[in-house]
Amino acid sequence: LGWPEDTPEYRYFYPTSVLVTAYDIITYWVSRMVFSALEYTGTVPFKDVLIHGIVRDENGIKMSKSLGNGIDPLEVIDQYGADALRLTLMTGNAPGNDMRFYWERVEASRNFANKLWNAARFVLMNVKDEEVPPIASVKLQPADRWIISRLMATVREVTVSLQKYDLGIAADKLSDFVWNDFCDWYIELSKPALYGEDAEKRKGALSVLLYVLDNALRLLHPFIPFVTEEIYGYLPGEHGRIISAEFPRYVGKLAYKKEAKAFEGVIGLIKTVRAMKVAV
Repeated sequence: LGWPEDTPEYRYFYPTSVLVTAYDIITYWVSRMVFSALEYTGTVPFKDVLIHGIVRDENGIKMSKSLGNGIDPLEVIDQYGADALRLTLMTGNAPGNDMRFYWERVEASRNFANKLWNAARFVLMNVKDEEVPPIASVKLQPADRWIISRLMATVREVTVSLQKYDLGIAADKLSDFVWNDFCDWYIELSKPALYGEDAEKRKGALSVLLYVLDNALRLLHPFIPFVTEEIYGYLPGEHGRIISAEFPRYVGKLAYKKEAKAFEGVIGLIKTVRAMKVAV
């Protein structure tokens, strides 16, 4: 950065905000950076330290070359993709706690990326050659208000969790919203409007689908950057790259708490009917 000269790079990048490290090198790495920085610059080098655990093998043993139980991340990436590995290391994980590596969890993360890709393909297939109105100008149906309400709740939960460095909680909340609320429920609920004869309802469903997908991609980008950037490039309109897009913000007037709570009863009824069919 040009130290000890007072360069623009030095002023911009130092001190930094967060240091991320495992607990086993706090003394060897974190402490030495602190007292070295104070000695040479008189300034603490970072504001926060996020201490994470160690990735162990499926038997709980620390990976090491001597034991031969290490897993090459490049092999995981070649087989399942970088996003699947990133999401695996994020989900089901609490700060400071060790985690065991299971191939099944990587497969689950890969399946989530596939689920997102298929959902995006469904939305874009229906949006193709359509002039989709902005969400503020469409008449929302009960299912529309429900999914937007769930989106706003997820935005708030993910934002709060990220601010507290609870990355695992943020990833879990977001994965649950995308897989269950958006893919398994709303996309299915939107199909009667998409394939019906009411043009106004079709336009409204397309608007909501595109709105939720756009926001979901931006929420997911810190966790699975490659697949979200790829999908984002196919969204209609001029919007640049997702890495420079604004992170979604909670909008109180879109919470629709009463309407969403009422619609939960409809979902509960559908679940009951489905369970009865399975029992029969």
